Amino acid sequence: MHEVIVCEKPRSAEKIAKALSPSAKKKVYNKKVKYWELKKDSKDITVVSAVGHLYSLTPDNPKDKVYFDLHWAPAYEVNKRGSGFTKDYVRAIKKLAKGADSYVHACDYDTEGTLIGYNALKYACGQDNLSKISRMKFSTLTKKDLLEAYDNRIDLDMNQVDSGIARHVLDYYFGVNISKALMKSVSSAKHRFLKLSAGRVQTPTLSILVEREKEIKNFVPEPYWLIKAIIEGDIEVDHIDGKIFDKARAEEIMTKCQGKDATVDNINISLSSTKPPVPFNLGGLQSEAYNVFGFSPKKTQTIAQNLYTSGYTSYPRTSSQKLPESLDFKSIFLQLSNNGEFRKHISQLPSKLKPNNGKKDDAAHPAIHPTGILPTSLSKDDKKIYELIVYRFISVFFEAAKFETMSTTLDIEDEKFRFRRRRVTHKGWMEHYPFRKIDDEIFPDFKEGDLVKVLDLISDEKETKPPARYNQASLIKELEKRELGTKATRADIIDKLYDRKFITGTQKIEVNQLGENMIDTLSTYCKDITSEELTRNFEIKLEGIDNNEATRQEIISEGQNEVTVILSDISKNSKEIGTKLYESYQESNIVGTCPNCGGNLVKRYSPKTKSYFVGCSNYPDCTKS
Repeated sequence: MHEVIVCEKPRSAEKIAKALSPSAKKKVYNKKVKYWELKKDSKDITVVSAVGHLYSLTPDNPKDKVYFDLHWAPAYEVNKRGSGFTKDYVRAIKKLAKGADSYVHACDYDTEGTLIGYNALKYACGQDNLSKISRMKFSTLTKKDLLEAYDNRIDLDMNQVDSGIARHVLDYYFGVNISKALMKSVSSAKHRFLKLSAGRVQTPTLSILVEREKEIKNFVPEPYWLIKAIIEGDIEVDHIDGKIFDKARAEEIMTKCQGKDATVDNINISLSSTKPPVPFNLGGLQSEAYNVFGFSPKKTQTIAQNLYTSGYTSYPRTSSQKLPESLDFKSIFLQLSNNGEFRKHISQLPSKLKPNNGKKDDAAHPAIHPTGILPTSLSKDDKKIYELIVYRFISVFFEAAKFETMSTTLDIEDEKFRFRRRRVTHKGWMEHYPFRKIDDEIFPDFKEGDLVKVLDLISDEKETKPPARYNQASLIKELEKRELGTKATRADIIDKLYDRKFITGTQKIEVNQLGENMIDTLSTYCKDITSEELTRNFEIKLEGIDNNEATRQEIISEGQNEVTVILSDISKNSKEIGTKLYESYQESNIVGTCPNCGGNLVKRYSPKTKSYFVGCSNYPDCTKS
């Protein structure tokens, strides 16, 4: 009996093959594609691998004006330059899976992984074989979990398949059709080719950034004053009014308090505690890695995926902030204790291991955690993310950190000033999570009624500041809060905005003129494409497929209707849209002055050579390039 196991990536295939049989033999197809052969339970098993998506959507008729009739085709046929490497993998699966008695879908257990494996099994192995498919569900690539997943295979979740197909179709309808219409509007209005991009989630994301950019540009600063006193012990105390917007009031305080000493009016000592952090989901890991290391969300996601495929951590694309009791915490900690630094913290764990779980859950996978397998060698950046995951995992089992806060009010000529000091009384989890600073300040030896010498009195004039620009981590949080995109796609959406030159800046995201004009133009003539509500409603409906609350075809039909309305709006205003987009593109891509005619030298894209060049804005009258 011959069984074929289809995996998502080559490294996963190796892990699964070796878990099922230590004597699994590595083979190579056409000198390029590795696969594995083994025997188990009287079965000859072949473990083969995809390399992500092997099939892509493409129109039935490329000559159609609007692409609503689509089919799946090999990725190397759809995108010959970018996906040519997939050809050997498709051929390998077709050859090695031919005539098999059973098939196992062993790709990552999420919507995207399910679709990758389903398409490989359907189109490479043959549609007639779908009834022979079983599904492995696992969250780590450890031998224990993989054997358990193989021995307890489940049916393929067709709702999950339908959800993946519907998402891809919607993204194609919105992304390809609307981008195509916008480029056509520029071509019709200006007889120029301009590479533009719009998308179901991408455009509302850009709209959020443009909204913030306008808030910053339209912000009118307002002056205010902060009054501080420096008292003995070099302690800085703030006037209780905080920001004072009335200059006369600030001057009055300075006049009254100048040269006067302070009296300790009130001292209040309070106790507080800080709970341990919750386990990482993908968004939490991306945010913390950005704050601690400055890593972009995309970089963190890539490293986390590599740690997973190496068997060191669990599946990263999860929404869960929960570690289920079914995880063998003691076994994981026992293995991690082979590392001396980890052992120092693990040895202090409470006897009862109960994690501080968060509220968010994910039916497919638990929160991100180490498997216990220690890496033999990691790059500098990979090690940082690995240790971040391990120390977070350790810290969630410890008790709360406890603090004592001293809040002191002083009186200077009936004007109240105050300061606060906080010190740790019990470090708790903070002692075991080295990525957070612990407040441990010295309390001055004051008593109520004490007279304290004022060393200096300061009036600091400032201006109110505009709202801060988003960084990549805070934008991921904002998209999660607004329910736009998915945990797996948000980082890619931000990358695409950079790639399309709509935004710039690594620490703080700034919107280019082209990005701002794109949103202004679309908001004026076809605002549905910028609508958060439309995008969010589709996300909710896509999730509804998993719960039998919606069907794939219903959502696809609704998407077609929405895109038809948007395309109609673009068509009605094609000349105005094309003109505005082209002018904004010209403005945002000026690189100098033409030496021939004095026009602008502009960076342009050639669809023929698929490359950028610099040309004069007065072309064809001026052909300088």
